[in-house]
Amino acid sequence: MSVETETNGSQVIARAATILRALEDRPAGLTMSALAKITALPRTTVHRLVTSLIAQQLLLQDSDGIKLGPALARLAASAHTDIIALAQPAMATLGRRTRETVDLCVWRGSHTVLVSQFVSDQELRVASPVSTAFPSHCAAHGKALLAEQSAEALASLLPQLKEVRTEKTLQDAKALLKDIAATRKQGYAIDREEHARGVCGISVALQTGAGERYALAIAAPALRFDEQFAHLLASLLQAKAEIEALVAR
Repeated sequence: MSVETETNGSQVIARAATILRALEDRPAGLTMSALAKITALPRTTVHRLVTSLIAQQLLLQDSDGIKLGPALARLAASAHTDIIALAQPAMATLGRRTRETVDLCVWRGSHTVLVSQFVSDQELRVASPVSTAFPSHCAAHGKALLAEQSAEALASLLPQLKEVRTEKTLQDAKALLKDIAATRKQGYAIDREEHARGVCGISVALQTGAGERYALAIAAPALRFDEQFAHLLASLLQAKAEIEALVAR
């Protein structure tokens, strides 16, 4: 490989990374023109790189604009198996202590993605396939991570948080913001049949340092949730402390 070819290849990678970073904190997406302006790259260059990144599912384009794509979620999950591995013993202990399903989800803006799970041993239980994406505004883990966001980030996300899953899904922006504020104040999020009928959840955001943002959650049938709530919350907070202590080492 010649020095010129290597230099050109490095430049393409650097420019692609610039585009990805520009979209990192803009979950609502950007138009091609806005992306070119923010990255200070020629529009023709942006168009060429965006087309290539869409082909690899690293970006996607819809009516709202250009956004980060699903392949990044898969890559991120692979890149952060250390957190997943560190969390597994505490998740197993939490699952055995509560006999309910325990989920570990990673933040993806308008959605969270399930990356690890300990399934309840009870006949009536809640379980979802790993890699399932949940709308952030109606699942406990998503709401726990929404509460970690700045007012500016929330404002840009709100237009995307419109999906209605059940009659209890929060559909009004003011009601959702009030719920997020309560989550931030109390330190945990609750989903009472907002994502799926008959299913409730409780979740906390994990402090894992720079990089990915994770939430730990317990999912339980609604008929058991309230009667066990105090036990579920205490056990969840203990697991959070155990995981964060391991990450801090």
